[in-house]
Amino acid sequence: MIDKVTAISEAMKCVKSGDIIMIGGFTLSGSPIGLLRKLSELPITGLTAISEDCGYIRDDVKRKNAAALFDNGQIKKVIVSFLGMNPTVHKMIAEGTLEHELVPQGTLAERIRAGGAGLGGVLTPTGIGTIVEEGKRIIEVNGEPYILELPLRADVALVKAYRADRMGNAVFKYSAQNFNPLMATAADKVVLEVEEIVEPGKINPEQVQLPGVFVDYVVHCPEEVIL
Repeated sequence: MIDKVTAISEAMKCVKSGDIIMIGGFTLSGSPIGLLRKLSELPITGLTAISEDCGYIRDDVKRKNAAALFDNGQIKKVIVSFLGMNPTVHKMIAEGTLEHELVPQGTLAERIRAGGAGLGGVLTPTGIGTIVEEGKRIIEVNGEPYILELPLRADVALVKAYRADRMGNAVFKYSAQNFNPLMATAADKVVLEVEEIVEPGKINPEQVQLPGVFVDYVVHCPEEVIL
């Protein structure tokens, strides 16, 4: 058995300045709050973040999630489908201090899926005739135009599950599955934050939603429970 349970300070050493990171979650659902809080405390800069959003401001978790990374100037570029809920990000874009690439949400998921599966990209009609297609290759299939969207991969993925065993086999709660399993397949290193850790064999194999083979580190963060 490979025991992947690791202290958060040790696990986060895999993130380096200049890295491309993927951040799981959909607003706060499935967001690796503990890992993001630790990252915001580290002297790491120049990050490119691939995420559904740019951090969600809510009084009880203010500055705990990805929003703190923008406040600290740790992120230089974002690839996201939603920029709202974080006024700092809008200010940075207006001032020209943050590069940004807006990607339709379904396209973002498929680009990450392609990165995890080793595909050369995906063809989608989403964005045809809009600014989304600018600078991209258009391929005609059966007389219809499609945008070739290139795959996305990262150096490190920070993801969150409800429960995992010591080998990293994980299950998610409710809608928190969202981008997390996809991102875990598309990064060189994967740090998994969980609320509960159980011994191998305690999770029915048929219920595993993220196989441990994709996970490098399991970090226990029972205090970071967001409903």
